[in-house]
Amino acid sequence: MSQPPSQQPPQGGFGAPQEPPQGTPQPPQDQPPAPAQPPQAPAGPPAQPPAGPPQTPPPGGPAYGYPQTPPAPQPGYGYPQAPGQAPGPYGQQPPGQAPGPYGQQPGPYGQPGPGGYGQPAPGPYGQPTQPGYGYPQQQYPGAPAPGGTGGTGGPGSGGPFKGKTGVLAAAAVAVVLLVGAGAWYVVSDSGDDPKKPVAGPSEDAKGSEAPTASPSVDEGDGTGDGRETDDDLNAGRKPGEAKVAWLQKNEVDLPRNGDEIRGPWFVGDTVVTALYRGISGYSVADGKKKWTVALPADICATPNTTSPDGKIVIGIQNGTTDRSKCSVMQMIDLNTGKAGWKSEVKKNGAFDLISDIGLAISGNTVTAGRTSYSSAYRVSDGKQLFGTPDSNCRTFAFAGGPKLIAAANCRNDDVDNPQHQLQELDPVTGKAKWTYQPPRGWEIKKTYSVSPLVVSLENRKKKQWSVAAFTDNGKLRSQMSPAKGDQVVANCGGLLSIFGQQLEGCSGVAADANTFYMATKTDTTGSDRTNKVVAFDLNTGKPKWTVPAPAGRTVSPIGMDGGKVLLYAEPRYDKPGAILTIPPTGGSTSVLVQHPEGTNRIENSLFGGLNTVYRDGRSFLFPKRITGRDDGEMEQTTALVFSK
Repeated sequence: MSQPPSQQPPQGGFGAPQEPPQGTPQPPQDQPPAPAQPPQAPAGPPAQPPAGPPQTPPPGGPAYGYPQTPPAPQPGYGYPQAPGQAPGPYGQQPPGQAPGPYGQQPGPYGQPGPGGYGQPAPGPYGQPTQPGYGYPQQQYPGAPAPGGTGGTGGPGSGGPFKGKTGVLAAAAVAVVLLVGAGAWYVVSDSGDDPKKPVAGPSEDAKGSEAPTASPSVDEGDGTGDGRETDDDLNAGRKPGEAKVAWLQKNEVDLPRNGDEIRGPWFVGDTVVTALYRGISGYSVADGKKKWTVALPADICATPNTTSPDGKIVIGIQNGTTDRSKCSVMQMIDLNTGKAGWKSEVKKNGAFDLISDIGLAISGNTVTAGRTSYSSAYRVSDGKQLFGTPDSNCRTFAFAGGPKLIAAANCRNDDVDNPQHQLQELDPVTGKAKWTYQPPRGWEIKKTYSVSPLVVSLENRKKKQWSVAAFTDNGKLRSQMSPAKGDQVVANCGGLLSIFGQQLEGCSGVAADANTFYMATKTDTTGSDRTNKVVAFDLNTGKPKWTVPAPAGRTVSPIGMDGGKVLLYAEPRYDKPGAILTIPPTGGSTSVLVQHPEGTNRIENSLFGGLNTVYRDGRSFLFPKRITGRDDGEMEQTTALVFSK
């Protein structure tokens, strides 16, 4: 795996780490041997890290992480360039290109990434992840044609960006081409009043201005709300198989191309998911609906975590037309299903005009990251706590949870060779606790874990990626170096925002205090598809152990439980899925929850990837997306839950 400081990789780019070229920064002497690392962050503004001389790449093209000839000098910051060139000044991608190195970028060697909703997200090295391992690959009904890009927008449009690209192409509004940013920006008055968005799915412009909680919920006897009976689902259950605790079917009339299921979030005995223009809480035990909050416009942004007291802030569109923007924040108490404060994020300048917001929560603070500005608010009452500092470096994305991690882009004289910063911020004041500055050209893309901190970085110009671990004080701890022939993957797929970015949201990885776990790319050379789990030592970046998946199966890490690594064994067409464990010292896998054969067809029908969670003896499966086609729209499973 490549190293941001320009460590030289082996032939082929994925082998054992080699000695760094002369001139590259070295790790502290009191740590175990590790790949080369950038300089430690200074207390004040970080200094430019030293860079080793360019090296000659191995034969056959640039190896992964191999330093290359520095790019020719480019025009200064903001200087016009040809359309389709480098992204804007703060790391945004050109329209139609997904951010993120693991499942969101085009292939690392120039191959185009997959397009359209529901398409398999590419792996970190251009290898797409697959739907249900061993199951015939399929496209869900109503999916847009390849080449689409995610997005959110007006009702019924359903297409990529839901009409925003159409607005650009038709020139129905004043359009300014900011060529220097490599992106189109719309400058116009949308005509949408954020205080009066449409309630529910109606397009009536006189809808309610606030979210509405359902006055009552039919909790029924388990046969209503689109769910099949437990007796039917558990008929013929074999010894050792888990019981179907509950199944939820879609209840929402969706746009033609469907929508993303966001969440889940767990608060006490309630599990919460969001879809289209509503957010609902269900009983963890039996799936009975506890509450629903109907929203006046499409949901367009959600954080990974809630506040400690069970509150969340979600992003919704500021209207229901094709020109609506993702800019309104709505707080909801997930304990009660009551909507709280609502506010529209203030925009600042041309680069912030149509930037979608990316939300993250840490403690009682919710952050809203955008292209070149950011702001933070108190979850409890919406009061603004801090904003973008008046400096050369602008924060554009956050990751939340036990720590507040921020990525910033610093202005420089070469838009093709950006300078990023990684910081931990005080969630109340916004003051940086530490700052790490990678070498020029390396961009902060995703956090795989916040505590311990594990981050992916990308050098777009050289088409290189790296996964790096950091200490609690922001020092580079190690960089992951898979064994020769192993290509590790993570799933950071999902809908795109318009010129916005989130640091959180990746799955298929797990971490404890000293170890980071990833799965390898699926091996299809034999008669069965299979893969392995690799445990990396966070102090050295080297593999501790490798455990193969059970014969004919493919697995993915989903978390930790009781010190053991949790894995989801994806279903095949002839075998149901299961939750497995591996001891932290390695060894063989053990079955924790065996999903029943009787629901294998349902498990295999969950399109667009899965959010899989194991919690308190139950495994929860949520498809990431469902279609909006009328034929079978209400028959789609939105949650499948098993119990021991």
